[in-house]
Amino acid sequence: MTLLYDAQQFTLYAGYFLLIAGVIGNGINIFIFLKKRVYRTNPCTFYFLLGSMVNIFYILLNLSIRILTIGYNVNVVGTSTAWCKIRQYLLVIPSILSITLSCLATIDQFLITSKSAYLRKCSQIQYAHRISLVALLIWCLHGIPILLFYQVSPITKTCIDTNADFAIYALIYVIGIACTIPVSIMIVFGWLTYRNIHQTRNLTELHIDRQLIRMTLIHIVLVTVSLFPFGVYNIYDLITSTTPKGYDRQLKEYLASSVLSMATYLYYVGSCYTFLVASKRFRQTVKDQFLSKRIHNEVTPF
Repeated sequence: MTLLYDAQQFTLYAGYFLLIAGVIGNGINIFIFLKKRVYRTNPCTFYFLLGSMVNIFYILLNLSIRILTIGYNVNVVGTSTAWCKIRQYLLVIPSILSITLSCLATIDQFLITSKSAYLRKCSQIQYAHRISLVALLIWCLHGIPILLFYQVSPITKTCIDTNADFAIYALIYVIGIACTIPVSIMIVFGWLTYRNIHQTRNLTELHIDRQLIRMTLIHIVLVTVSLFPFGVYNIYDLITSTTPKGYDRQLKEYLASSVLSMATYLYYVGSCYTFLVASKRFRQTVKDQFLSKRIHNEVTPF
């Protein structure tokens, strides 16, 4: 019972902390990006703005439900099958959309710092609007199986996946699509951006490489730390699903599940502070330098 109590208390206090920190951090980001028009018309900061909006929606909806369910034993999800499906759907779609927007921001950093005039022209706010809309539609369609396979268990009164094949795919999704692929994209395009900066004299003189590297590294660490352990635990849970487990082992696994589930929110809370950590010089660069003719004249178009 001690482990059960510890898991509930951890979820309660960690949940409140992440909820408050996430709302404040993402709220500050949204305020900064909406304050000046230049931030809304730059693709990179547009992705950050949209990501902060998605993060704050994700945190407010899902984290508050988790606090009520585990911290106060209020079974919100188990009240109806429809709410079970909708909540699980809204748990997945905003989460992967936020990670996708971070990847798009990293790619845009590469485009805007490129020596190629053609690649620089690809960094346009109109394209960012269309790409973001396409990403939203793709992930909304991707989540349709959730609406089909999730049901409220008549025994445990919890929202569970009723399809064994989809459960296996969910593990592949967490480890591959939600973690490995985004980390790879951020590493590759982060390195390419770093190389572009050091090949362009004006960008090197601005010393923005540290800010860009810091932003990329924080996102990589957040994705890896928050999602990989949760995916590994799900693999373990699937492998041992048919193994008889004693009460003590079940409590230990419940505690581990609670901790790792809460850890997944670190990305959506922590990513909002990524921009704030390196914001001053980066914002000034976005405003005064990245879109200036001086940089475009400095490099050789090809």
